[in-house]
This record gives sequence, C-alpha cells and structure tokens, in this order.
Amino acid sequence: MARSRLAYEYTEAEDKSMRLGFLLIAAGLLSLLGLGCCWLRPALQERGGGGSANCTVLAVRQLGERFACTFSCGAACRGTARYPCLQVLVRTSRSSAPALLHEDERQLRTNPKCSYIPPCARDDQENSENVTYKQKYWKEKVGLQPFTCYFNQHLRPDDVMLKRTHDETVLLHCFLWPLVTFLVGVLIVVLTVCAKSLAVRAEAIKKKKHL
Repeated sequence: MARSRLAYEYTEAEDKSMRLGFLLIAAGLLSLLGLGCCWLRPALQERGGGGSANCTVLAVRQLGERFACTFSCGAACRGTARYPCLQVLVRTSRSSAPALLHEDERQLRTNPKCSYIPPCARDDQENSENVTYKQKYWKEKVGLQPFTCYFNQHLRPDDVMLKRTHDETVLLHCFLWPLVTFLVGVLIVVLTVCAKSLAVRAEAIKKKKHL
C-alpha cells in the first residue's frame, strides 16, 4: 500500500518522464529482438565460415547470354533492358580452384552467374558499353595484381566477393543503437526515481525541523 501511495505522489512531469523511460526501454528491447531475428542472425550466419583472402585474376570474359534488368525513367515510367554477362574468374590464396568474383552478397543473390550488374539504362548498347568498360578495367588496370576478396566456404564455396555487405561497422551499429536506447531509458527511470526519493527525504527533513 505504501508503494501505491508513493506512485500516486509523482507529479505530472515526473510521470511523463517515467513513461518516456519505460517507452525507450521497450523500444530498445524490441529493436534488439527484431534486428537479432530478422537481420543480425542471418548476417552472422552468412559471415560464419567465411574470411578474407588474396585474389588474382585468372580470366575475364563475356558470355553470349544476356540478362534482363529494370530501368526507371520517371515516377510512372519503368521498362526492361538487357545487359551482357561478365565473368571474372579468380584464384584465391586459400585454394587453387578458380572462383567466380562478385561485387558483394547482394549482387551474388541477384545474379549468381555474372560478376557485374551495370546500372540499368534504357538503351541495351549503353549497358553493353558499361560492361565492356568493366571488362577492360579488370583486364588492364587490375591484371595480375593481387587484391583482397571475401569468401564463405560453407555457403558459396565457388564464389568470392569484392566487398561484404555486412561488415563489422554495420553489425556494430545494428547492436549499438538499440542498446543505447535501452540504457537511456533505464537512466531516465533511475534518475526520476532517485530525484523523487531525494525530494521526499528533503520534505521529511524539512518537516522535522519545523517540529
């Protein structure tokens, strides 16, 4: 009963502060749970069994096959164009077997057969020129120079990535900001309770002095 009476003694400002604190605590916990189930866990599984290696270009070639892409030319204007398939075969420092290079995990999921997806233009010729430019880049500018690539031996043993979509910084922010929200909520609640407790004690001491 004493606790109930004490709860009703909170002022309107203190009550709003407590509600804000509990709201931030709930938001932080729900964010951690949601990100953990929907994004962080798959990202960690994707990274599990993977690592970095040095890659060297073995061959750069265009396949005869063309793939469709969707371009946008306005709010209500969309269409389909085609681009040639560029394959960059590399050898990693971890294995002598050739592997197919991809820009990142997203490009790998979009088109696992090719190494590069150009920005989709309405004109097929422009798409072909972009792919040819990329082909010259890998042949002439990179050549036999080693570069860092990423692999996942469990999920895609025959593919490597030029960069990772889920790097350490993204994973850190995925965990950090919900945790900060939770801690700020806890801090608001604790400070409000402590301030109220000090105010009650100060009032009690004041009454004793008048007695």
